[in-house]
Amino acid sequence: MKEQENRNTYQIHANSNVGEVQIADEVVATIAGLAATEVKGVASMSGNITNELVSKLGMKNLSKGVKIDVNADSVTVDLALTLEYGYNIPNTSKQVQEKVKAAIENMTGLTVSGVNIRIAGVNIEKNK
Repeated sequence: MKEQENRNTYQIHANSNVGEVQIADEVVATIAGLAATEVKGVASMSGNITNELVSKLGMKNLSKGVKIDVNADSVTVDLALTLEYGYNIPNTSKQVQEKVKAAIENMTGLTVSGVNIRIAGVNIEKNK
């Protein structure tokens, strides 16, 4: 329980008969990171974490390159991404925004008011 005391958590459900549900901010960030890396054309999050490395490094590392701001009624997400060379940046970014918004809203019940994307780089290595 000591670890939970040092984390930012947000109540997403309260029922006096059953109890409450709280979610840690890094959980929301991990959901955003995983959703973003599932979009074709996204090479990695800032911090060089890709979908293939998830099983080796663990889910917590997916929150790298993600900043979330949760207030009383909405969440704002800031993502730093590296894209694959040759993908249309506006189209890929729009897909990421839609996927991240849907994933957070479906999994947590929180309302996403914005998904801001910063393109941190372009991966020019050829896939083998």
